[in-house]
Order: sequence, then C-alpha cells, then structure tokens
Amino acid sequence: MATQDRLIESTQELLWERGYVGTSPKAIQQRSGVGQGSMYHHFTGKPDLAAAALRRSAEQMRAVAEADLAGPGTAFERIAAYLHRERDVLRGCRIGRMAQDPDVVADPQLRAPVEETFDWLRGRIAGLIAEGQAAGELGAAADPADTAAAVVAVVQGGYVLARAADSAEPFEQAVRGALGLLAAHRAD
Repeated sequence: MATQDRLIESTQELLWERGYVGTSPKAIQQRSGVGQGSMYHHFTGKPDLAAAALRRSAEQMRAVAEADLAGPGTAFERIAAYLHRERDVLRGCRIGRMAQDPDVVADPQLRAPVEETFDWLRGRIAGLIAEGQAAGELGAAADPADTAAAVVAVVQGGYVLARAADSAEPFEQAVRGALGLLAAHRAD
C-alpha cells in the first residue's frame, strides 16, 4: 500500500475511534508506520490529512449505501436492504460520529464531506421513495424528503442508542420501527 494511502487509512480509523482531537500526528504515524517527514511530504498537516481521510470515508460510505439502494427489488425492498445491511453498530457510523465532533463541525473543510454525504443520502432515499410512489408501490401521502430525513435519522439515532446500551438491539428495533412506518405507507 502506498504511503499516502496508509496515512489516510490510519487517519480514517483513528478519527472513527478517537475523534479529531484524539487523533494526533504521532498516533497517525505510529498506526501507519510512516515517519514524520513522509507524512508532511504528502500532507500540509493534520487538518489536510483529516480532510482527505473524511473524504475517503464519505466516498466509501456512499459506495456501500449505493450498492443497497441501487440493488434489485422494489423501492421499499432497496430501502430495507440499506437499513438491514451488516454494520458494526456498536462502533457507530464513521461519518455520523464526525457530525458529533465539535472540531470537525467548526471547520468548513472537515465538515463538508460529512454534510455532503448526508445530503446525498437523504436525496438518494427521497428519490427511491418518489420512485415507489410513481410506481404505485408507496402511497402519495408521505413526503419523500421528510421520509428520507426520518430514515437517515433512524440509522444515526439507532447507532447512538446501540452504543448507549452496548447492544445492537436498539439499532435493530429502530430499523424495524422505520420499516413498519414505511410499510404503513404502502399503496394497497
């Protein structure tokens, strides 16, 4: 693996585990096995490297979500596939956890991949809901944008509840509830 990729991958993991403040250049160097000179050859500093790591995490999250959302089946089945996909629930969401980090939220460069990813996800799910409505699968009563925002909030809130309980069950319960609510809007 190239030095730059090792640095980015190590930073992704450390940001997920420790947050921005807890991710020191020294920790990045130790995790990646890369020296200080090489680190600063590729990146101007910690903010630049963290931004690259957040962009990569965002790209990876979008790719994984898109695989479910673009898969086979009805709109409802694809949303269900996204909600039911295997996740490391107790670790939380790589991107969602960054939205809770005050240093990330305060820095427009660091916040941008987080904001863009959630905007994309809400838009992608809203599009699926509208597709389901157009196909007569879902009733027209539910607003696609509002419903998509609720689905994304269920996932992110489910992570928080699971971490608080040290159990995946609250996440699974939230998913079941969201799918039950979405199923209630199925066209008959």
